[in-house]
Amino acid sequence: MAAFSDYMSHDAVSLATLIRAGEVAADEVLEAAIQRADAVNPTINAIVSRNDGAARGRVAAGLPDGPLAGVPFLLKDLGALQEGVGMGNGSRLWEGFVAPLDATYTERVEAAGLVVFGRTNTPEMGVSWTTEPAANGPTRNPWNLDHSPGGSSGGAAAAVAAGIVPVAHATDGGGSIRIPAAHCGLFGLKPTRARNPAGPLAGEGWSGLSTGHVVSRTVRDSAALLDATHGPAPGDPYAAPVPAGAYLDEVGREPGTLRVALHLTALDGTPLHPENAAAAKTAAELFASLGHEVEEAMPEFDTDALRNALEVIIAGNLWVAIAARYKQLDKRPDGEDLEKVTWEWAQRGNERPASDYAAAVGVIHQAGRQLAAFYKRYDVMLSTVMRNPPRPLGFLRQNESDLDHFIADLADEMPVTPLANMTGTPAMSLPLAWSTDGLPIGIHVGAAFGREDILFRLASQVEQAKPWAHRRPEI
Repeated sequence: MAAFSDYMSHDAVSLATLIRAGEVAADEVLEAAIQRADAVNPTINAIVSRNDGAARGRVAAGLPDGPLAGVPFLLKDLGALQEGVGMGNGSRLWEGFVAPLDATYTERVEAAGLVVFGRTNTPEMGVSWTTEPAANGPTRNPWNLDHSPGGSSGGAAAAVAAGIVPVAHATDGGGSIRIPAAHCGLFGLKPTRARNPAGPLAGEGWSGLSTGHVVSRTVRDSAALLDATHGPAPGDPYAAPVPAGAYLDEVGREPGTLRVALHLTALDGTPLHPENAAAAKTAAELFASLGHEVEEAMPEFDTDALRNALEVIIAGNLWVAIAARYKQLDKRPDGEDLEKVTWEWAQRGNERPASDYAAAVGVIHQAGRQLAAFYKRYDVMLSTVMRNPPRPLGFLRQNESDLDHFIADLADEMPVTPLANMTGTPAMSLPLAWSTDGLPIGIHVGAAFGREDILFRLASQVEQAKPWAHRRPEI
């Protein structure tokens, strides 16, 4: 069958509308996605496993009458289990693992009618802002193949930027939705803690630091996906505040006059790269032109305590996951099938006392209260996602670095994103700026706990004022 020739000009909402109206068939749309993947994935290495046959079979059997029925979709190869399908976590240690069941998120994606036909690349265990795992090789940024697409959802972002799918699953434990969105010129929103379910095998990701959603070309696709997947599942340990209505209804709704706090440094006061600082200032001017009140301000934290807390919580969770996999394999944990930094970080999680973990949780909870007080004075906080424009591949080396140097280099590039993870607040990356080298620079905007509605309203207002979906890499 000939593929749908106009495939890449549509976002997910548009594709679903065409399929529902009978203007194009779901199998034609799937074939267009498969053909696009065949054409560009050998170059960018965004997809690490394919299940085209199962996807074709699902379409042939008849899709559920969901809001996004027939839209091709990719799941990140980190979590988001699919029964009977392999999942690698970007690691050689998980070679041969086959998921025993569907994740709750996967169930909801399929109930919405999305057609999953592959899984995307991720750094090992999702601990890096670049996607260069030893197990699968590096993913390349479609805007410049020598540069990183970001991470840890770099494969997802590269696939969307390259036009394989209009929207793809991503997760974010320290910036891993917003960072690849920033690197690849996409919209990426990290939802409020527990907005999307983590079950059924876990109650939360990384002790509440991590949550899942998508990267997309348009704001409305992100809203439509969140409508399809959010809400607690039976047995969840806690839930995000119930939204007032559908997130898709927030797209195009006037945000009113927002109080915007602009900051041109990292939380520790370190300046942004001049190009990134200029991008943040230009975004602030755009926000002001739309009627919002902008002033320079930022919350104050003990950034050393926050960084230590983040390190401890990730370490503990890494060890639990890795030790469980070794037990499943009936092997003594030795790190032979893990990258250097991953193993060292996990070992640290096994060595530090439980009291360190309890104290770390207390630190991030206190940060949440401090940020909540700040958001009583401001509606949103504006900066850039990264300190610098996109880095070349090889800049951060998970399989070679000393752990302490790796963590320092990791943190040095991430001026603000982990704050939203530690406090559980929603935040997004807007593709509003470009470096002198022609690479995307993402604008970071955060809001108070549970206030995705503000972010969707603002994002759609900005998207209308300065459209970005038409800008695509030549690949």
